[in-house]
Amino acid sequence: MPLDRPLVLTQGDPAGIGPDITLAAWASRERHGLPPFLFLGDPAVLKSRAALLDLDIPIREADAGSALSVFADALPVLPIPAGAEVAAGEPHVATAKGTIAAIEQAVSLCFEGKAAGTVTNPIAKSILYQSGFGFPGHTEFLAHLAEKATSRKLMPVMMLAGPKLRAIPVTIHIPLKDVPGALTEALIEETCRIAHHDLITRFGIAKPRLAVAGLNPHAGEDGAIGQEDQDIIHPVIFKLRAEGLHVFGPLPADTMFHDEARGRYDVAICMYHDQALIPAKALGFDTSVNVTLGLPFIRTSPDHGTAFGIAGQGVARETSLVEAIKLAGELAARAST
Repeated sequence: MPLDRPLVLTQGDPAGIGPDITLAAWASRERHGLPPFLFLGDPAVLKSRAALLDLDIPIREADAGSALSVFADALPVLPIPAGAEVAAGEPHVATAKGTIAAIEQAVSLCFEGKAAGTVTNPIAKSILYQSGFGFPGHTEFLAHLAEKATSRKLMPVMMLAGPKLRAIPVTIHIPLKDVPGALTEALIEETCRIAHHDLITRFGIAKPRLAVAGLNPHAGEDGAIGQEDQDIIHPVIFKLRAEGLHVFGPLPADTMFHDEARGRYDVAICMYHDQALIPAKALGFDTSVNVTLGLPFIRTSPDHGTAFGIAGQGVARETSLVEAIKLAGELAARAST
């Protein structure tokens, strides 16, 4: 179903590959059947990067109201100044303000009903931290903006979604040594509930199957290799199953991700970052998409970073961004039916 509003695509760090893959995604819009999107960023950066990459891409200033009509013939851009001269591969703290402003504008357009969803290009958290950015990353900042708009507490859940696996880490960007202390029954339960809800409402899965990984090798081996699986994870599964949710585990993580095992569930709930992201990226590095569940608007992102080392060299692959745009469009179309 064609969208009646554009998606919005944030610039990310302008010195990274965001401009490269944005230009490539628009150029391949017809081949991939991409829904219309409005780029939020500095048109001068796009023009400079297109020249560097020897790409003939028409770029036209637009807003959410005109993006649909512009998209077929030119890449529509809502201008947000970069804040400094941008050189590919050379990040600068002076551009952080524009990067943050693009994210804020994207969320505003979603809440105003002018955008169908948000797709975010990769940011460099270290650059944002130097500017005083007070959030661990994209996801937490998006949740903060949504909480301001809705006046209610939200818990964002990160899901890597690819053609072979959906995986969710319960804990994300914390040291591995801190994971056991951070895991609580309440955190695991809420993560499972949000995953269950959004797989139904956004992904159209009537009865989602949630496979929950154990924390320890062999899921603790009945307490012989750690108590967390018995004491923290198992009670949550028992509670949710009693309510009728199709949740099972804790499962040994080393046997969860082969072909036959993946056929038994719709999402893997993992206890820490690498337990989820290693199999997700191994099974679909170029085709997996970062989706934020638990927000009142659609948000997707490529599953890679800024890749400063290859920015402006013509070797960055737009595949993950293309998949992120396609998935955001599919979710938006399903939401409008």
